[in-house]
Amino acid sequence: MTSSSLATDQRLRIGPIALDVPVVLAPMAGITNTAFRRLCREYGAGLYVSEMITSRALVERTPASMRLIKHHESETPRSIQLYGVDPKTVSEAVKFLVAEDRADHIDLNFGCPVPKVTRKGGGSALPWKQDLFKAIVEGAVKAAGDIPLTVKMRKGIDADHLTFLDAARTAEDAGVAAIALHGRTANEFYSGHADWSAIAELKQTITSVPVLGNGDIWSAEDAIRMVRETGCDGVVVGRGCLGRPWLFGDLAAAFRAEQGEISSEAAEAAIAKPPLGFVMQAMRRHTELLVEFFDGEEDRACRDIRKHVAWYFKGYGVGGDTRRSLAAVESLEQMDEIFATMDGSMPYPGEGAEGQRGRAGSPKRVVLPDRWLESRTSDGIDFADLAEAERDDSGG
Repeated sequence: MTSSSLATDQRLRIGPIALDVPVVLAPMAGITNTAFRRLCREYGAGLYVSEMITSRALVERTPASMRLIKHHESETPRSIQLYGVDPKTVSEAVKFLVAEDRADHIDLNFGCPVPKVTRKGGGSALPWKQDLFKAIVEGAVKAAGDIPLTVKMRKGIDADHLTFLDAARTAEDAGVAAIALHGRTANEFYSGHADWSAIAELKQTITSVPVLGNGDIWSAEDAIRMVRETGCDGVVVGRGCLGRPWLFGDLAAAFRAEQGEISSEAAEAAIAKPPLGFVMQAMRRHTELLVEFFDGEEDRACRDIRKHVAWYFKGYGVGGDTRRSLAAVESLEQMDEIFATMDGSMPYPGEGAEGQRGRAGSPKRVVLPDRWLESRTSDGIDFADLAEAERDDSGG
């Protein structure tokens, strides 16, 4: 095992925040609202991050952005991820969160690969402009004060334009509390396999703050293997928990076994292999929490849960008609009626329910602002144009 062995009584610390298990829920647009975060927290432990929120929308206090930063009283610590391309706006957004006591941890997104973000120079495109990246991070750290601020990034734009080591050194010097790396470039999107060797390289480079690894963690076994192979201080889990919020219980058990708090036998026994009825209960609980999130609007909550149906029932022998009915569900009562026709005793299907979740896609050319790659500095950038990237409420 590496020098960052998990067999230690030291918890992962992000500034003053000490985590019982070194696990972070990755921000996912349209997914990690307070309802889903609460659901995941009910099963496990760790840090649960909000959807990516656009800095300008937050500064302007748009209704949608204010909803996205909302936390339930049970959510501690409160974690919010911001996205932006203008140092002043990002700093103002951070100041707002601090002044109004809205967050205990703030993360900056430099990893989003979606075209609507990168075409304006945001997300995974931004670290290419070294001066702009430095200005945003330094300003945000200063604005955050005692609130720990972290960054999440990708390896770079593509294999010929890697940025993660330079950006990480800059972030470390700026005073961030941790750095998370998704082991893919922007052009890889979610295709292929994450490059865990890049996470190991980053861990060897950054020595004063925790390094977190992200990419292809589909099970607790994957998480433990990532830490052992790379030496990273913790893991960031995204698509692996889609339709499987109990993964955080699996992760907690696995890490506690590595830390010597429970036996490996106890950890193995704690790994969820749920029958269909367990999955149905989780989906219904998720919907209940969405109803609360949407201020009692049950129809809106049901519209939102529909996109989770395929993830929840991945691998289970649930017929097409039933799946289509759930994907068009309009009320909790209707959901219960559909569930009543299903066999809750159906056992866990094993391999069919495991592995990759969400869209993998294929490598694609990254959409960037005109002449973006010609220089590593922001000289000549039309910031008025880039500012349009901050008009949406969510960057994802």
